[in-house]
Amino acid sequence: MKVFKHTVLLLMAGAMIAGSCQKLDLDPLSEGSSENWFNNEQEISMALNALYAPSLWNFEARRAYNTDRFSDDWNQRVYLYDWLAGTITGEWGDTESLWAASYKGVARANTILYSLEKAEGLVADKKLEQYAGEAKFFRACFYSYLVFAYGDVPYYTGYITLEEAYKMGRINKETVLEGIYRDFDEAAQVLPERYVGTRRITKGAAYAFKARIALWMNDWKTCRDAAKACIDLGTYSLSPDYREIFLSKTKDCEEVIFDLPNSNALGLLAPQAMKSFIPRNNGGTNGAQPSWELFFAYPCTDGKMVDESPLWDPADPFKNRDPRLSEGCLPFGEMLGGIVYDPRPSAKKVPTADGVMVKNKDNKSVDQYASYNGLTLKKGIDEEWLDDYYTDASIIIMRYADVLLMFAEAKMELGEIDSGCLAAINKVRARAYKVDYTNTSAYPSITETDQAKLRRIIRNERRIELAWENRRWEDLIRWRLCGKALTTPIYGTPSNAKMAENEATGYWLFPKDIRPKIDKDGIVDCSAFLDAGYAQINVRRGFTERQYLFPIPTKELLVCDRLVQNEGY
Repeated sequence: MKVFKHTVLLLMAGAMIAGSCQKLDLDPLSEGSSENWFNNEQEISMALNALYAPSLWNFEARRAYNTDRFSDDWNQRVYLYDWLAGTITGEWGDTESLWAASYKGVARANTILYSLEKAEGLVADKKLEQYAGEAKFFRACFYSYLVFAYGDVPYYTGYITLEEAYKMGRINKETVLEGIYRDFDEAAQVLPERYVGTRRITKGAAYAFKARIALWMNDWKTCRDAAKACIDLGTYSLSPDYREIFLSKTKDCEEVIFDLPNSNALGLLAPQAMKSFIPRNNGGTNGAQPSWELFFAYPCTDGKMVDESPLWDPADPFKNRDPRLSEGCLPFGEMLGGIVYDPRPSAKKVPTADGVMVKNKDNKSVDQYASYNGLTLKKGIDEEWLDDYYTDASIIIMRYADVLLMFAEAKMELGEIDSGCLAAINKVRARAYKVDYTNTSAYPSITETDQAKLRRIIRNERRIELAWENRRWEDLIRWRLCGKALTTPIYGTPSNAKMAENEATGYWLFPKDIRPKIDKDGIVDCSAFLDAGYAQINVRRGFTERQYLFPIPTKELLVCDRLVQNEGY
């Protein structure tokens, strides 16, 4: 019995590849299916639209800041997500949802590729090639996530019998990677550089995502070449205003290469609840905020880190810092939604825009659930969040700044530390200062040519430029730094009495003569603050080495005995 693989997988109990039986994707007979669909441009386009569904983009859209929650950029009171606690198993919800969503995306892409022949003679050949390129792009993306998360995975691009499906095991990831590269290359050959009046996958996106999977695999030459191909198109540019990129009102930005468009009004995406990231004075819960480790990753305006710079001022820790800090974390004393944010112990009341003093719920002595480390998020927050605590801002998955930084890192790792390498990273840094990168006196330009030192700079630049964009966790995994970065405690402010005592000295959050330690890998150590009485341990992280790969979902192992679990699970 020869059948298309998508059909097979939808019928399989437990769905070895497409997901569990609770997630079957059967279409009513009265609606379109692969048997009676794909006869014209509208039908093919609608089928491709399903590949943009946020439910398929598990890493990015399962919840707000999905993988940032697994990184050292994140602080959430005394709570740890399972991955960060080192307690995941094959029954962990995230591994089940990633496996199911990714293979569902693969199946949908394959269905389209299989069915395009039905439109031959009805749709122009060039258009069919473009549609095929779009489907191949998505297939490559979903396989990229699978290879990164699981290593060797089942791989298919065509037909399979039911018996063959049950016998399918894991394919060496290098073989899968070859298929991923091929799909991206073929997509880039036929996709347009731009669309008019619509937002779809482009040639530049194919190059950029090929660069990303190559980056994940430490394939520096492929990463360099793919990133350069994207850059050389001249299609994208850095937005002049860093903050504007992430606001919900910004629906079209020259820097964004691929995002998931969102509209609560049109029902394009389930509303994203943002109350956890909003200060309590503004009606939020402020349950999660940027970590101190991220806070100290932003260098001072002389380009030096806070453990070295003479510009560091613990009495005013936002002063003389990279401008992206004040765009990522809300500065103390700054107004948000008509109310000043001031977590200092003495600030029992704060002013509103009308000059009225109100009870300060962002003070821990007033409200015990105020920010556990004194910080609160600013990146992306605008007035649209504050009316109902939901946002329909687009989910940005790839932007041009990331491509520039991938290009710089790949060249650095290849030992090609030249003007092109330095220009790529300097363009990103200069944009933060709102100056041209050639105006080297207006910002701390990077001139370092020592590979080890430049590696640290580039890695840190990625961290602060892409903070809370689901990139940090991926970087820690591919750099193999999780064992160092994610086994330390998460620190927060000490007791109210101790904070008040510290404030009396003029240094309530960070002590005058003590600085964090930042090692050669850019990992921040705040333990000195604990010893000085300026911190307490909120919760201890517990990453384990096995978690560099996800476990294969248990339900998949039960269905197919040819699947072998990853080591340690």
